[in-house]
Amino acid sequence: MAKTGEDKRKRPRRRTDRPAGGAAGRTADADVLEPEVVDVEVADDLDDFDEGLDVVDDVDDAANDPAIPLIDVDADNVELRAAAGGGKSVAKYDPMAAYMQEIRSIPVLSREQEHELAVRWAEQGDVDAARQLVEANLRLVVKIAYEYRRAYRNILDLVQEGNIGLLQAVRKYDPHRGVKLSSYAAWWIRAYILKFILNNWRLVKIGTTQAQRKLFYNLRKESEKLERLGFRPTPKLLAARLDVPEDAVVEMQRRLAAPDASLDAPVGGDDDGARTRLDLMRDDEYRPDVAVADREFRDLLREKLTAFAAGLEGREKTLFEKRWLTDEPMTLQEIGDMYGISRERARQIEKRMLDRLRGYLEREFGGEVDISQLAPD
Repeated sequence: MAKTGEDKRKRPRRRTDRPAGGAAGRTADADVLEPEVVDVEVADDLDDFDEGLDVVDDVDDAANDPAIPLIDVDADNVELRAAAGGGKSVAKYDPMAAYMQEIRSIPVLSREQEHELAVRWAEQGDVDAARQLVEANLRLVVKIAYEYRRAYRNILDLVQEGNIGLLQAVRKYDPHRGVKLSSYAAWWIRAYILKFILNNWRLVKIGTTQAQRKLFYNLRKESEKLERLGFRPTPKLLAARLDVPEDAVVEMQRRLAAPDASLDAPVGGDDDGARTRLDLMRDDEYRPDVAVADREFRDLLREKLTAFAAGLEGREKTLFEKRWLTDEPMTLQEIGDMYGISRERARQIEKRMLDRLRGYLEREFGGEVDISQLAPD
């Protein structure tokens, strides 16, 4: 049932050793966090989001105790009260309420039943046994998902990702290790949920590297710890304590401090004709003032080239006009064939003519001029 303000006290979270759920747990898909990668204190790493959470001491007991009320839902002003003993919700219909009611009807497995089903799945590939193992632990997923409800508003998305982690845990679970499935699955569930939060926390994806993931979960916590000790949390000090590059700390601080904004969001109104932020952004690739200045310079340069050509004679004049003052320049081979000379000889004539051109332009413009943009292809 819903808690009063006095009842909402944060009980200490029990820290346990990593379960040895089988060597297979170390061969997760490359795009998913391994259980071994997830910090034991992973919920503490998101301490900003965990305020007010009612965390049970033993997540396994929470998963297997049908008398524990499942959650107070505050999203979208809908309050769900799942009464102890399986009572009906007093709130209006909500998909999460329907899901919770359905999974509470699934019987809880004893330790012996769980072991028997796990052995059938591991040794015989019994799909029905795997299904029962998954269904019996769906409440565990919901319980863990609600630990991160302040990190991501849509709890159904977190439950869905946690269920995928549960499927992966059942697939890799080794019943002969002496570890309960719920203990082993909790690591996989958290790994998938945290991966989802990291990928969807902002419009622009963050946490694409191991260093960024470490910073995402620990930067704020480490900064507060340093302040309590009387130190100023500079990027250099944070980088040393978290064993990450200093520039990575600076980048993560900048990204966490700046809110995301859609470039397609309308500015000044919601009508179809409203301008968007993208419309108001400067295009660094095209600057009208630079384009105008460049066009004026090219026009002036072409005038100077025409004046320079007027002082040329013979083969130099023909070569310059056919290669530098036309939109379809002739090749050196074609110029050579026209005058019955080799291509190399035509190149030598052009080089001598270009040396004279550069000297002429330097005198006209008072400095060196780049004519490479006018060179024939």
